Amino acid sequence: MTEVGVRRSSLSTMASTSVLLFIFSIYSCYAQVPLLMWTSDGYSMPHLAQPAAGQAVSGGQLVSYLKSALSTAPHNVLLFLQDKLSIDDFTMYGGVFGNKQDSVFLNAESALQSSSSPLVLPALDWSASDSVLELFQEELGIPAVHINPSTLKDIKLNTAQPSLLAVHLPYTAGQDVLAQSRELLLKNDEIIGKVLDMFKSQDVPYTAVYTGLKPSRVIEDTPVMAGSSVGRSLLQTPPSPPVKPPVVVNSSTGHPCIMMWADTLLTSYSTNEVDLGIYIFNGSATTTGSVCNETVSRLVLNFQNVLGFQSLQLIFSMHKIFFPVSARDWTIMEQVVLEYDGQRAVFNGSRGIYAPAEYSFHCQSVSSVQSPLLVPYNASDNANQWKLIFTDFQIQAFNLTGEVFSYASDCAGFFTPGIWMGLLTSLLMVLILTYGLHMIMQLRTMDRFDDPKGPAISVPQSE
Repeated sequence: MTEVGVRRSSLSTMASTSVLLFIFSIYSCYAQVPLLMWTSDGYSMPHLAQPAAGQAVSGGQLVSYLKSALSTAPHNVLLFLQDKLSIDDFTMYGGVFGNKQDSVFLNAESALQSSSSPLVLPALDWSASDSVLELFQEELGIPAVHINPSTLKDIKLNTAQPSLLAVHLPYTAGQDVLAQSRELLLKNDEIIGKVLDMFKSQDVPYTAVYTGLKPSRVIEDTPVMAGSSVGRSLLQTPPSPPVKPPVVVNSSTGHPCIMMWADTLLTSYSTNEVDLGIYIFNGSATTTGSVCNETVSRLVLNFQNVLGFQSLQLIFSMHKIFFPVSARDWTIMEQVVLEYDGQRAVFNGSRGIYAPAEYSFHCQSVSSVQSPLLVPYNASDNANQWKLIFTDFQIQAFNLTGEVFSYASDCAGFFTPGIWMGLLTSLLMVLILTYGLHMIMQLRTMDRFDDPKGPAISVPQSE
């Protein structure tokens, strides 16, 4: 019995050891962003221990850093939130190889150098960076005010009370990744410089933070544990980024009646552009004023301090209409309206935004610029001053069953112009080939030939 017990114990120990080795050998993908924090001249933060090289700062550690920093730092907080940012951006564009004049972070570097006790966190967990704004709101006990760089000259600060100003900075990468990223980072640094100059001109002490909402580059790493053999190992696929929940409006009975989702909602007025999707899906926008019933649905999205306007409303007006030709109900997007500071811009969407009432409508690009589905109501309407570009747009206003979209009726037809061109060209070539084969098949050879060496054929004249 003792021998059996020893064997069972050894087998259990081996199984536990195998599980631990398996867990530690699993492939991991580190999504991290940097965080820079500094104060204005004459103010300092307590000495904070820098994390060890290669160590990622977690959310709990970030809270500890913020509490310690705000104990002595000014409570006028400037939060520069860039859509994407990685430590590699500073390596590639920060002039770290001696060419400081080519750096795109001149204003940020100057502010860090002038600060007596800056805080630099090279690797902050993505999950923690996504909640930086909420952490500051909890620590300061005040809501954040989202400002637009174009309205800086109109902002008056009150030094007697704490403030939390959030500035959203774009980041993108197109076909020419290096050129576009460098240009945008340079523009973002100019915005940082303008905001800091505004605070200096009003003699307001501040605490500034520069970080990203998600990394622009993800570094994949496979840790090698001591004593582990080099060979095959089970690799885990990188975790997909969290999917933003759709906007849901409930009816008076508490059931969902309108749902909307989009990857981006780019809205530009004059030379200013902003992605309203950031405000919608982070909870700062409201749906007050939205209504829905059996035949009419109206989705109202309310924004504050956007594009230089104190209030901005984005309104989707939809109607359910029965068409006898198809013998079914259809959802028509009659208008997309922008109401801002007492003015109104109306886009007509009924020409291209429609779907069967039991389906949702989906389109990869709903635009008022290129191949427009949104057209200004008339030539004199204020809509001519606006540009709307909605990407991966989906909406449903009727026949919702739970918080799930129905089958999507897509705006792109099955036969695209490219497909039609290919089909017509192929058909023309087939017709030409068929005609040529038909001509060849109709050729006939003569049944008699005149032999020049043989006797001549005589034809009697009398007959």
